[in-house]
Amino acid sequence: MSHFRAKALARCAALSLILGSGHFVLAHPAAAQTAGEVRGAGTAGPIKRGSQPGYDFQDQYIGVPGKSLAPNMEPVVDHPDQGSEAQRKLAELEKRTGKKPNIIVFILDDVGWMDFGFNGGGESIGAPTPDVDRIAAQSLNLTSAYSQPSCSPTRASILTGQLPVHHGILKPPMYGQPGGLDGKTTIAKLLSDRGYVTQAIGKWHVGENEASQPQNVGFDDFRGFLSVSDMYTEWRDPNFNPEVALSPTRTAMIEKAPFSKYDVHATKSGKVEDIGLITVDYIKDLDQRWADYTVDFLRKQKGSKKPFFLYYGTRGCHFDNYPNAHYAGRSPARNDFTDCMVEMNDIFARLHKTLEETGELENTVIFFTSDNGPEAEIEPHGRTPFRGSKGSTWEGGVRVPTFAYWKGMIEPGRSDGLFDLTDIFSTALGLAGVRGAAAGEAIGKTNYLTGIDQSSFLLAKEGASNRRSIAYFSGGHMAAVRMDEFKYQMLVQAPFSTTPNGNHGGFTGTIAPAAGAMMYNLYANPQEDNSVALRHIPAAAGIALEVRRYQEMLKKYPPSITVGFTGQ
Repeated sequence: MSHFRAKALARCAALSLILGSGHFVLAHPAAAQTAGEVRGAGTAGPIKRGSQPGYDFQDQYIGVPGKSLAPNMEPVVDHPDQGSEAQRKLAELEKRTGKKPNIIVFILDDVGWMDFGFNGGGESIGAPTPDVDRIAAQSLNLTSAYSQPSCSPTRASILTGQLPVHHGILKPPMYGQPGGLDGKTTIAKLLSDRGYVTQAIGKWHVGENEASQPQNVGFDDFRGFLSVSDMYTEWRDPNFNPEVALSPTRTAMIEKAPFSKYDVHATKSGKVEDIGLITVDYIKDLDQRWADYTVDFLRKQKGSKKPFFLYYGTRGCHFDNYPNAHYAGRSPARNDFTDCMVEMNDIFARLHKTLEETGELENTVIFFTSDNGPEAEIEPHGRTPFRGSKGSTWEGGVRVPTFAYWKGMIEPGRSDGLFDLTDIFSTALGLAGVRGAAAGEAIGKTNYLTGIDQSSFLLAKEGASNRRSIAYFSGGHMAAVRMDEFKYQMLVQAPFSTTPNGNHGGFTGTIAPAAGAMMYNLYANPQEDNSVALRHIPAAAGIALEVRRYQEMLKKYPPSITVGFTGQ
C-alpha cells in the first residue's frame, strides 16, 4: 500500500469515526455561559474565561452550543447585551419617525468579492468605485458573507430565508424552464401584510410562470425582466452565437421558446405588461431605465406614513455587458465588465443621494451584496482573492462583497462574523417586529427557516454574529460546513478534471466526494489548497457535530426540488 493511500485511509477512518459514532459530546461550557448565550461578546478584543490558558475571540463558536428558538428554525448564538442595545436603538428611532424602518436589498449580478475598492479592487484593477467605497466606509463590511453558488438559488434564498434544498431552486431556470417561487412565503408578502409598501425592480430570475412572478408573491409593483440578461441577447449576437444568430431556423426556434423577451411592468395580482423588447441595443440602457424608475419610487415615498421594502436587482454585471454611449470606455481598464462596474457605482450613488434628498436616509437600512462570486467561464469577468468562482462551493464562488449601511444606526467597521444572505430575510422580519419563534411561525411550521435575525449584530457597537455556521450546498447535496476559521468539506469540485485546456469556472469539471473529509483553515489558507483535517481532528470533531445536526435537520425537513440539474 502506498504512503499516499495509507495516509488517506487513516484520515478517512479518523474523520469517519468522528462523524459516524454519534457519541462525541462537547464539554460543558464555562460557568459564565449558558447554552446558546455568550455574555460580553460585544466587547472588543478577546474574552478571558476562567483560569484556562488562552482566550476566546468574538465570533468563534466551536464549543458554544446553539440556542433553539423553534424546531423549524436555525439555532442561534444569543447575545443578550447587544440584543438589548439593538432594541433600544430601534425603539428610539421608531419614536422619532413614527414607523418601522425602510429596507433596501441592492443585489448585483456576478460581482466578485474583490471587485470593489473597499475590498482591494476598484482603482487597482482599473474600475474605480469611489461612491460605493465611500458608503462602505460608513457601513459594517461583512467580510464573511455567503451567497449560494449561482444567482437564482441566492435570490430565492434572500426572498424566502431558506436554503435551495428547501425552496427548491437549485439552478437558474433558463429559456422557459418551469419552476419558481410559486407557493413560497416571501419576505415581500410578510412585510406587505405588516403595512410595508413593497417594490421589486430589475432582475427577477426566480420563476417566469405567472404564480412565481413578483406581483403574485407579495410585491405591490415590479419593473424589470423575468430572467437573466444573456438569455435576451446572446442568441441575437453573431459575435457570440453565430450558429444561431446567423441561422433563420435556429433564431426562430429561440423566438418561439416559452420565455418573456421584454422589459416588463406589473402591479399586485395583475398581468405583466410588455414595455420594450430587449435587444442588443435596448439592453445598453436597461440599468439606467431601472434606476430612473427607482428614483421615481423613492421620491413617491417621501414623507409616507408607511415604510417601504425595495428589492433592487441590477442587470450589471452579468455577461454580456453592453455599455451605453456614456459608459463605453469610461473605466481605465476599458473592458465591458469594468465599464459596467463604474456604472453600478454611479447607480448606487444616485439611489443613496435620492434617499438623502427625500429625508428617508436615516430610517433606511441598505443591504449591499452580490448574488454569487465571479462568473469565470466567460471573460472579462469579476475578481476574487479566494479559490473558485460562480457555480462552485469554493470560497470564491460563494463569499461575496457585502455591507450593511444605516446612517446613525450601524457603526462603521469590518467584521468577519458569519453572515448568510438568508439572514437578510430574518433580519428584515426582525426590524419589522417579527422576532424569535414568531419568524418560524410566519413561514409555516412545516418549512425550515435557515435565516437568522442579525439585527443585534448589525446595530450593537462592536456586535457579534448570531450565526454559528455556514452550510454550503452543491445542487441538492451538502458540500461543506464552516465554523469559525475552519471549513469542513465533504464534496470537492475539480474544474480541471475534464477540460484541461479550456476555461475553468465553477460550472466546469466534476464533483466528487472527499476521502473521508477535508478541512481548511481559512485564516491560514484562504486558497483552500492544503487540508489540515488529520492534524486538527479536535477542531474537526466540533464541526462534525454541526455537520450531523444539518444531516438530522434534512431528515426532518427533506429537500423539495422544483428546478434542478439534469442527472442529479
